[in-house]
Amino acid sequence: MATAAPPSGFLFNRQGWAVFIGVGILLIAVVPLLNLATPEGSAFHLGNYLIPLLGKYLCYAILALALDLIWGYAGILSLGHGAFFALGGYAFGMYLMREIGTRGVYGNPLLPDFMVFLNWQELPWYWYGFNHFWFAAAMALLVPGFFGMLIGWFAFRSRVTGVYLSIITQATTFALMLAFFRNDMGFGGNNGLTDFKSLLGYDLHLPSTRIGLYIATVIALGIAYLICRAIVTSKLGRVLLALRDAEARVRFIGYSTTNAKLFVFTVSAMLAGLAGALYVPQIGIINPSEFSPANSIEIAIWVAVGGRGTLAGAILGAVLVNLGKSWLTGAAPDFWLFFLGGLFILVTMFLPQGVVGIGQKWRFWRARRQSAVAVAAGHD
Repeated sequence: MATAAPPSGFLFNRQGWAVFIGVGILLIAVVPLLNLATPEGSAFHLGNYLIPLLGKYLCYAILALALDLIWGYAGILSLGHGAFFALGGYAFGMYLMREIGTRGVYGNPLLPDFMVFLNWQELPWYWYGFNHFWFAAAMALLVPGFFGMLIGWFAFRSRVTGVYLSIITQATTFALMLAFFRNDMGFGGNNGLTDFKSLLGYDLHLPSTRIGLYIATVIALGIAYLICRAIVTSKLGRVLLALRDAEARVRFIGYSTTNAKLFVFTVSAMLAGLAGALYVPQIGIINPSEFSPANSIEIAIWVAVGGRGTLAGAILGAVLVNLGKSWLTGAAPDFWLFFLGGLFILVTMFLPQGVVGIGQKWRFWRARRQSAVAVAAGHD
């Protein structure tokens, strides 16, 4: 799908900034007000259970942005981005487990409950430092970024592209899933990390804490969008589009396609880790199922439905598909996966530019119609 690069030198025009700020105010101010300032019997009231649900959708939107940055603009289809998401989640989950302290089932101040249950005698070395928030936050970005850089370095240096790269990323996330299922890895095995109590001393079950996490997720989504927008509107963004459409030509004229792809792949992995870190305290659990290859395929469906190569489309696709999933898993749980697969087929065949493409086609048709009317008026 050919998508023209936005003009370099700016992030938005005046109208774009107005939309960005307006959506930000709506998400940050209006949603909490509907939860806190409206009575429970009101039609406008948002229940406490909806706040972490909306936060989860926004985490998925950050994850979709991460994939769209490399797939929509660089042509790199990763089917393993769920692994970066899970790694970020585990990194932050380790901090939340250390924060439990003596409030756990066994009351051990040094070891999480699952380690006490498995008769571990001391804390593994790779858990050191996770009793500090800043360290866990840094690791939630650096660990996925390191793995992304490692995979990208080997793949891009060897000029692995297309379906072969997709298979490599999917195999990687499957291997990590199998590893994290093992009890001797020290990450909770099949059950993962759960039963979190607090974050920075604030009770995670309080509505005010959930609102704070939701607002933090909105801010993180805005920052992630601005980072992606800055990349795709820069000279690097033009190079990415060029190598997506004709990598051999870009390499021929002297650009380092390896470095460009490695940089954007690493940034994408870090954004996915950020999404995972915000997801865990709001949902309350992280386990090896997040590494499932099916999850990574689902991320690609979000981006395809919203509109590959359009950052706003990736956000829209993640929210719309997961809204549909939440409804269908209750209304028709046996048919959800069939619907998801059918949706991907329909979008691929009839809406290659996704939901955002419908609006683009409508604006193009309207402009042509106005032009035709103006020409006809001139002849009269």
